[in-house]
Amino acid sequence: MSLRNRLLLAAAGIVGVSLLTSGFLSLVLVRSLEFDNAQVDLDRQALTAQREVVRAECATPPAANATACPGGRITTGDTFEQRINALVPSLADRMLLITPQNAVIFDTANGAAYGLQVQLLRTRRIDRAIASEGTLEIGGQPYIGAGASLGTRRNPLGANRLVLVRSTASINALAFQKLLPLFLEAGLIALALALALALFVSRALARPLSELAAAAEDVAAGNYSRRVRIDGQDEIGVVGRSFNRMAEAVDRARRLQRDFLANVSHELKTPLTSLIGFSQALVDGSLETPQARARAAEIINEEAHRVLRMSQELLDLARVESGQMSLHPISVDLRALVEQEVEIVRPRATARNLEIALSAPGDLRPVQADVERLHQIVANLLDNAVKYAAPGAPVEVAVESGVQNVEISVSNQVDDHPPDPDRIFDRFYRGDPSRSSAARGVGLGLAISRELAAALGGRLWAELRGTKLRLRLTLPS
Repeated sequence: MSLRNRLLLAAAGIVGVSLLTSGFLSLVLVRSLEFDNAQVDLDRQALTAQREVVRAECATPPAANATACPGGRITTGDTFEQRINALVPSLADRMLLITPQNAVIFDTANGAAYGLQVQLLRTRRIDRAIASEGTLEIGGQPYIGAGASLGTRRNPLGANRLVLVRSTASINALAFQKLLPLFLEAGLIALALALALALFVSRALARPLSELAAAAEDVAAGNYSRRVRIDGQDEIGVVGRSFNRMAEAVDRARRLQRDFLANVSHELKTPLTSLIGFSQALVDGSLETPQARARAAEIINEEAHRVLRMSQELLDLARVESGQMSLHPISVDLRALVEQEVEIVRPRATARNLEIALSAPGDLRPVQADVERLHQIVANLLDNAVKYAAPGAPVEVAVESGVQNVEISVSNQVDDHPPDPDRIFDRFYRGDPSRSSAARGVGLGLAISRELAAALGGRLWAELRGTKLRLRLTLPS
């Protein structure tokens, strides 16, 4: 089922539950009001019937106490019971006459309530008169009752109180009859409005989600430049911006992969061309002198080692990025390690007329690190400085101890082609491509060093201030 249909069903369900709840509460309220109104009307009818019953007493033969009748006795041929049956009001179901012992002595509905004990415990003042109220049950059916006193006159049946009763079922039916049309009308209007709102919301939700789905399909098909135009501060806007960032990351990773393959192909092409050319010259005998053959063999050996170094560096980079490189941390004397690497690189620095200055405290505390990988990182930092430092400029190496870490920094002056400190750790990056061949580098050393530093729990970054490049490595101590 589509999202739009689910939203419409959800809206209809919410409206339905809300209508049922509000309808039930409204029915309870209307029923309470109807019962109260019916009770007041029944009270008024009882007080009116009281006067009619008195008239019926005065009009009934044999003669009652004529002096007790207003205007004297009325002559008629009807019996008292017949006149009482004619007095039942239109709002009442039946009239009961009650003896002083609270027993029913007369019932206008075929005498079904004869002998029933009736007690109405509540009272209400109606137009300066007092009516009694209560509920009772006749024949298993509930009724509301309204009573009025007949005074001390002695009617033929000996009753001193009348009670008008009305079935609660009729009042419930009346309340339901009044509420049902309003409830249906309000329900249809609410349902229509809810469905219209749900349709609007579903379209607002479905449109950006459809765009996201289509964009995702395009990216999966290879269109890495695809972006979505979804704005806003809501959750969908957040998803849209996250998708665009993801697509940019995928596009960037794809470009890096493409550039990486191109760079690897380019870097391998030069030594392989040399290997093929000089080996072919040795095979076809075009090199006639022993010196030429020896030089060709020397070049083949150098280029073969160059390919081997590149392969090893690519393998190291792939292992450290995938987390497959095993590390064996031990306690390392950092001062001794840096001094050893400085001595290794010093002959090459001297060949370029560079002076290496080392500054390290004697009480430097050891660090926990993989000694082989730490040697590799420091060697790459020093190698980069010696290769790309301005001729005759010093290379400054400093080791400092902090509160929670130890820092190694390698600084050197750069020439007219300063590197970009934000890109210097990218694969195959060189600040001065024209010097790549002479330097015999492939641009992977710093990229591997940064990954190794992160694997050791440290951080490696670069700073360029004016013409001075500074590479900084921090390690936890």
